[in-house]
Amino acid sequence: MQPTLIETLHRSEGVRLRRFLLRLLGSPDAAADAHQETYLRMLGAVSRAPVEHPSAFLFQVANNVALRMRNRHRLEGTLFQAVTDGDLAEIVDGSAMLERQVIARQDLRRLAAAIDALPPRCREVFLLVRFEGLSNGEVASRLGITRNMVEKHLIKALLHCRRRCADLL
Repeated sequence: MQPTLIETLHRSEGVRLRRFLLRLLGSPDAAADAHQETYLRMLGAVSRAPVEHPSAFLFQVANNVALRMRNRHRLEGTLFQAVTDGDLAEIVDGSAMLERQVIARQDLRRLAAAIDALPPRCREVFLLVRFEGLSNGEVASRLGITRNMVEKHLIKALLHCRRRCADLL
């Protein structure tokens, strides 16, 4: 029943939600990411408890996602501006760097295994959007499927990868 609610919301509110997120975030790419994250959070929310006013709840979730994204981007900008190349040499410890590289390689292997375990079409959509940087519309036209189907594949792929790599996030 919950996926049906999400699909209904996506059909009825998808365009309004995209415009809302674009207005909040100012970037089509950030809005697309927030759009997907909003539906992922909605899937989690409706599986835990019934939602009385789904449309209002959807936009509240989207607003929270957008605020969190803006704050994260602001923080990342501040952190990366504060560190210069000279500072990096003082901060990085050779053994710590090797340990981080080993951990990062292990994490990448687990993520690659999660992606490989996806159904073929779902994996193809995920790779085109997340690694080749194509928009949902571009992927839809390239694969001959609807934009709605692209978004469904992305949500499925993201949920799958989150479950398989939960401790990486």
